[in-house]
Amino acid sequence: MVMDPRLSEWASYYVVVGSSGAALIGLQFVVITLIAALRRRTAADTLGAFGTPTVVLFAGALIVSLVMSAPWQSLAAVSIALVLCGLGGLVYGAVVVLRARKQSGYEPVWEDWLWFAILPCGACAALLVGALFLRASTVSALYVIGAAALALLLIGIHNAWDTITHLVVSGSQDEEQETE
Repeated sequence: MVMDPRLSEWASYYVVVGSSGAALIGLQFVVITLIAALRRRTAADTLGAFGTPTVVLFAGALIVSLVMSAPWQSLAAVSIALVLCGLGGLVYGAVVVLRARKQSGYEPVWEDWLWFAILPCGACAALLVGALFLRASTVSALYVIGAAALALLLIGIHNAWDTITHLVVSGSQDEEQETE
């Protein structure tokens, strides 16, 4: 089975993005486990609204990288797989918004909506558009898909940092208040 040469030119790029996504998923589990030792526990609905979507972003970057690295025989199959990824990401984005609105442990501010809802949905929409145009405008679509995969990874890094620093800072503030 011969991979389309236009896809094989991107192989190294997707090895880096996919490996980074996979490593960061594991690191996220380690950090959450370590933070669990803090005295103050975060409500499950708050963690589900802000922690879980970060792991999903990393997984999205990994999945796009896997799809783009598979030895497809036609661009049509790649396009279909990526359309499904983009649609799935948009649906999950709606779930994240609902979870964030429903949880009561933290009041999201504008920046939270930007990084946890708008930008991830934008990356998924870009992935969807790139996938739809993959056969008609292959070179441009490959750059859009590559940018979307990288965006998922970078947004996930920002959100992981944001969530973890919030958990650490809010946990230390609670401890300070208890000692006073």
